[in-house]
Amino acid sequence: MDESEPLAALSVAQSEIMNVVWDRTEATLGQVWAALAERRTVARNTVQTQLTRLVEKGWLLHRAEGNAFYYRPSVPRGEARSRVVRRFVDAVFGGSAEGLVMTLLDGRTLSREEADRIRAMIERAEESGSQEGQP
Repeated sequence: MDESEPLAALSVAQSEIMNVVWDRTEATLGQVWAALAERRTVARNTVQTQLTRLVEKGWLLHRAEGNAFYYRPSVPRGEARSRVVRRFVDAVFGGSAEGLVMTLLDGRTLSREEADRIRAMIERAEESGSQEGQP
């Protein structure tokens, strides 16, 4: 899937299925259903319907082998997260990463370690941004 193509929004249940498939790289209906059934009661037919919808939405690819379909992600988890968050920030915060971060941190206490990791990420982002502007 081309990065310029928007991925359709996922329901919570579909996100849960995607995480199972990402964790396994490739999975059958039975494997996804078993993984979800360890956490909560879910009908096999419901999982099958969601897998079909995920294929239709472009999140999953599938191949047939015998009587089984094997599902795999169309994009890596990290890329999908980045695309979803970018779209969210654009829609909700007018493209402002600052607005997102301020909302996330509002009223929350950070540990020293969390704050240090966030500072390091900001410094890396600043460095890569300043390097892009150089000839």
